[in-house]
Amino acid sequence: MTDATFEDGAEAPLRLIARDAAGLEVISALLQDAVFPITEMQFVPGRRRFALMVNRLRREAAAGAVERVQSLLVFDDVGAVRSQGIDRTDRDTVLSLLTVRFDGPEDGAGQVLLTLAGDGAIALTVEALDVTLRDVTQPYLAPSRKVPDHGV
Repeated sequence: MTDATFEDGAEAPLRLIARDAAGLEVISALLQDAVFPITEMQFVPGRRRFALMVNRLRREAAAGAVERVQSLLVFDDVGAVRSQGIDRTDRDTVLSLLTVRFDGPEDGAGQVLLTLAGDGAIALTVEALDVTLRDVTQPYLAPSRKVPDHGV
């Protein structure tokens, strides 16, 4: 038996679930440099759900292709949402996601921190870590036609 590779996924849409910090690290890696309008994030307190519709960079695409795909990122069992460095009144704002990290014990209760470019952040207080990432559109050529460069 061998490990799976990106090539094994070919053009199939992603559907991943994370229930621990290690699983969330995989989702975070796939979401690095995802962009989303501020209008595409929503917290539904009655359902204890926070969701983002992001345009993620398809790092699993064929070499040389710079593609994006719209993906739905859902966090369940969310008790509270806080943000900093984000002007929620500016409906034209487009945010860029850098990392998604979990801080808490292994039982899943704790805080999820979404770090954004430009010193913005979103913190989710969760009762249990329950995260889903699902591609919802066909891949498309990235408008910039290049991968973001962080100068690292």
